[in-house]
Amino acid sequence: MPLDPDPSSSPPPAMHRDWFFPPAPPFLSSSRARTPRTPFPSTSRPYKPYPYSLADRRPPPTPRSRSRSPHPTPEQQQQPPPPVPSVPRRRDPRYAGVRRGDSLTPAPEKAVPPASAPAHGSKPGDSAIKRRWSGMLSASVILLCLASLLRRNFSLHDQVYRLQEQLASASAKLQSCTAGSSLDMSDMNFLYLDDSSATQSRSFKNLSLLISLSILYVPLVILKYIDIVSKIRRSHESEEVPINKRLAYKVDIFLSLHPYAKPFVLLVATLLLIALGGLALYGVTDASLSDCLWLSWTFVADSGNHANAVGFGPKLVSVSISIGGMLVFAMMLGLITDSISEKFDSLRKGRSEVIEQSHTLILGWSDKLGSLLNQIAIANESLGGGTIVVMAERDKEEMEADIAKMEFDFKGTAVICRSGSPLILADLKKVSVSKARAIVVLAEEGNADQSDARALRTVLSLSGVKEGLRGHIVVELSDLDNEVLVKLVGGDLVETVVAHDVIGRLMIQCARQPGLAQIWEDILGFENCEFYIKRWPKLDGMRFEDVLISFPDAIPCGIKVASCGGKIVLNPDDCYVLQEGDEVIVIAEDDDTYAPAPLPKVKRGYLPKDFVVPKSPERILFCGWRRDIEDMIMVLDAFLAPGSELWMFNDVPEIDRERKLIDGGLDFSRLENITLVHREGNAVIRRHLESLPLESFDSILILADESVEDSAIQADSRSLATLLLIRDIQAKRLPCRDSEGSWIGEMQQASDNSVIISEILDPRTKNLLSMSKISDYVLSNELVSMALAMVAEDRQINNVLEELFAEQGNEIQIHPSDLYLREDEELNFFEVILRARQRKEIVIGYRLEGAERAIINSTDKVSRRTWSPKDVFVVIAEKE
Repeated sequence: MPLDPDPSSSPPPAMHRDWFFPPAPPFLSSSRARTPRTPFPSTSRPYKPYPYSLADRRPPPTPRSRSRSPHPTPEQQQQPPPPVPSVPRRRDPRYAGVRRGDSLTPAPEKAVPPASAPAHGSKPGDSAIKRRWSGMLSASVILLCLASLLRRNFSLHDQVYRLQEQLASASAKLQSCTAGSSLDMSDMNFLYLDDSSATQSRSFKNLSLLISLSILYVPLVILKYIDIVSKIRRSHESEEVPINKRLAYKVDIFLSLHPYAKPFVLLVATLLLIALGGLALYGVTDASLSDCLWLSWTFVADSGNHANAVGFGPKLVSVSISIGGMLVFAMMLGLITDSISEKFDSLRKGRSEVIEQSHTLILGWSDKLGSLLNQIAIANESLGGGTIVVMAERDKEEMEADIAKMEFDFKGTAVICRSGSPLILADLKKVSVSKARAIVVLAEEGNADQSDARALRTVLSLSGVKEGLRGHIVVELSDLDNEVLVKLVGGDLVETVVAHDVIGRLMIQCARQPGLAQIWEDILGFENCEFYIKRWPKLDGMRFEDVLISFPDAIPCGIKVASCGGKIVLNPDDCYVLQEGDEVIVIAEDDDTYAPAPLPKVKRGYLPKDFVVPKSPERILFCGWRRDIEDMIMVLDAFLAPGSELWMFNDVPEIDRERKLIDGGLDFSRLENITLVHREGNAVIRRHLESLPLESFDSILILADESVEDSAIQADSRSLATLLLIRDIQAKRLPCRDSEGSWIGEMQQASDNSVIISEILDPRTKNLLSMSKISDYVLSNELVSMALAMVAEDRQINNVLEELFAEQGNEIQIHPSDLYLREDEELNFFEVILRARQRKEIVIGYRLEGAERAIINSTDKVSRRTWSPKDVFVVIAEKE
């Protein structure tokens, strides 16, 4: 079926061609949207070109005015239309099979053009159109790239406003151009093109504006979207960070995270300077590149080498390189200086790592530290010295200055101080915690619960050391109620020493037996004799009675039974036979000063009289209110005879005392031997003390009051004032034997009738009381430090001390000599030991009549001597 219409047949109805074009953009008015647009001129070649004659070319069109009216004038309507030349119809394969009609005259029969004629559809302006198309596309790509760059470096609002102005201007131009052109529907026909140059010009202008509008419209939409997203993002951010701040932040992070960042930057800067200088010299001189690089390095290394440069260019380059070299070496010098300063500062502040093994580590700082260091140093003397590492949250220089003020002779032991927190694993690793043979955790001064809570956290930190712990942990606690929790956390590695409880029990024992405080000082400290546990295979199969006289330089007092899982048994039966694996507990001067010897020949003998000293009721006075006073009351009730009285004199209101005692755990129904008597008053006011029957008390205990317990100086001052007032009141009430005696003599006379035990916290107060001889004192901090040092050296000793301090079991007692020997009887020390075994006691020392101190572990045990009835023996015996 032919595509050309039949001339004889009626023409088909005209078809509207606007279906091919997209709808008008939304920014155009509705009136202009209905205006027919200029058809898009086809510049593509036909599928099968039809040649035509040069004579068939259309005449040049009449130029039209740009400002003509869109409607023709009456004169123009009367003029006949110009003849339409015959134009060969092109057959586009995209529209094959579609019949299209129009009002034009059917084309005559086509003529075959010469071979040299141009192909159909080829016009002189094709190349210019192509160039315009490529230019427009390139411009659109450039605009899109510029839009993405503008988004990163400039404000989005300025871009949107600028594009809106350009879009409005382009829209106005398009409307003015479109208003000046009035085309017939035939001009919109896609298959028939107007060859008029004016029509082509307007079409291309309109097309250019339309493409420009499209190019502007697309970035506008994109930027609008980016602007909305940026507004949402800025709603969560206060302001956009400038690029210079971000760059400075990146540099700071790089220099902070990488330890060798500064030397690396300096190296890169030096190499860059050498390279740039070498290239610059290569451009101004005739030397080779390698020679120029070497010359550049010489300028950097030595700024005086540029003096030999000849010519303006080489001189300028060499001077520049020399200046850069001076800056590089200045930075290098500053870097080296900073590194050396940081190293010395780290050493001065105690930040360096401790490389030690089998050392004693002390965590924390308190008033007990001086005595603890002294005791550990004495223990290490037999080993030729050792190492003690102290870590606390203090400055290293301050710790070293305070230790130097103590004026202790550490006997070859090195004391190393480090600043750090025991709660931080990195600080613990810094002091080689995993390689320490013992770790001592000191209690902080202040509130007891807070101190124990910190000790608990420290134990948790020590338990978290990945490398594990080689040694054991000794923890000083302030409250007995927290002991179970710390042992639960630390497990088998932890040994606890409750300082407050130990001092309270010692005060009660010393109140009942004057002189016992000095004995405990000798046993707990490493200066005299102390407890040791060691295995001796040669003693296997021997009875304990024979073991007692097997050590000429030590006194056996117990057995560590291997068959019972290492249980400590003090004062065992005489018939107990040592088994394989059993260890002997002795009191000796040092661990290498004793050894078993052949059994000596001794006479056993018999006791002069076999009787039990009856217990009589006592009257005891407590001056002050201690934090664990309810525990002391329970212990005292277990020691005293029925019918005893406990007077409590303090400034706590009587109506509040019972409530506080019950809150502390005291059960009044369990008190069997004592009766509580309450008196209210201030222990440092004389008239309040005079209201008490001070001369009638068997023992007076002056406690460190709870209100001033945190300050050792203030607590000791209060205790000392109370002691002097009580002794003076007692001396005034007793008949004076020396009318011309001093006030100290009167107080010493009063001390013969009653025992006063003062709880002293500061070691400097000890000298005052020892010189005046008016009190049998207890030095709290020093005794606790001794116990901590002993447990740190051997954790098994803690079980021995716990039994000696407990309410039941064995304890250290002082007995008169007439319990073991007759008057004017000569016995050596071994024979006295065997006499005491008949009472199931172990004699560990004695104190002669008139002597100030007791002798523990006599060095001469075989020499006979006559004992006085006023001599006393120190024994380990079961509690009565």
